[in-house]
Amino acid sequence: MAALQTSAPPAPSGQERRTIVKRKRTVAQRFRHDWPLLLMTLPAMAQLAVFFYWPSAWNIIAFMDYSPHRPFWENPLVGFAWFERLFNNPYFLPALLNTLKYSFANLLFLFPLSIVLALVMHSVVSTKVRSVFQSIVYLPYFFSWVLVVTVFVQTLGSDGLVSNWLLGFGGDRLSFMSNPDTFMFLAWLQWAWKDAGWGMIIFLAALASINPSLYEAAAVDGASRWRRMWHITLPGIRPVIVLLLILHIGGILTVGFEQYQLQRDAIGYQTTEVLDTFIYYRSVIGTEGASFGTAAGLFKGVIGLILVLIANNVAHRLGEQGIYQKS
Repeated sequence: MAALQTSAPPAPSGQERRTIVKRKRTVAQRFRHDWPLLLMTLPAMAQLAVFFYWPSAWNIIAFMDYSPHRPFWENPLVGFAWFERLFNNPYFLPALLNTLKYSFANLLFLFPLSIVLALVMHSVVSTKVRSVFQSIVYLPYFFSWVLVVTVFVQTLGSDGLVSNWLLGFGGDRLSFMSNPDTFMFLAWLQWAWKDAGWGMIIFLAALASINPSLYEAAAVDGASRWRRMWHITLPGIRPVIVLLLILHIGGILTVGFEQYQLQRDAIGYQTTEVLDTFIYYRSVIGTEGASFGTAAGLFKGVIGLILVLIANNVAHRLGEQGIYQKS
């Protein structure tokens, strides 16, 4: 008889009981429990609806022969005709190549610079020196591109401070701000001065979350400063690095508008033409119309979405969280 007796099933653990209770809750019960949180999100949802989702719905005009001078429902559908016109435009491919060139340069040179600045700031012991240096590096992020370009013109332009200094020593004026061959380096200097501080702040926040006892234990074990950075600091901020890297890859076709438009006349459109300026000069003030510009913007959005999904999938395969987790 003892052999025929079966043991009772084990009682569910606390986590399993919470899971069972959570599955039994209805939508109405969850709403009654979470309505304060939902109420707090209403302003953000309203902002997204007005400034993002409603304008995004107008992407349909990329498939229409749209004209603002007739009712919306009278605009005929033309399929992918505007996309064909976009890809056949002789200025589209040079603008796309310039965009990719500047985006990859930004990703390869500016992104690591922010990490290096954060590591340098994190190693500074003096709080006063750290706060002063942090403010100096972070302040240009709040400057508009008009002010940034003006500062560079007044400093490195043909009539700028450095040119006048060279003339005083019998030298020649600089042509740095109007030379297409040096525009890549000029753009990198402008990116570094304006945006490196913002990335530094993000990585400093990630560094602050690392447990200081890890450094103390490593120092007791005889680990050098370099080994502590390699085995503790960099792994500690790796999720943030992966997250920002994915976001940068998703926006690889968006390098900004003001920086290149402001220097277009001095450098030349062949060098400064990117997708954003291409859309502006061909659609907004050109003759192509709103449907052409919408098709170009939709192309950028679709490519960015595909790149984000691919990069996030690669991050999951490498064991990182990415920008979202699989359910």
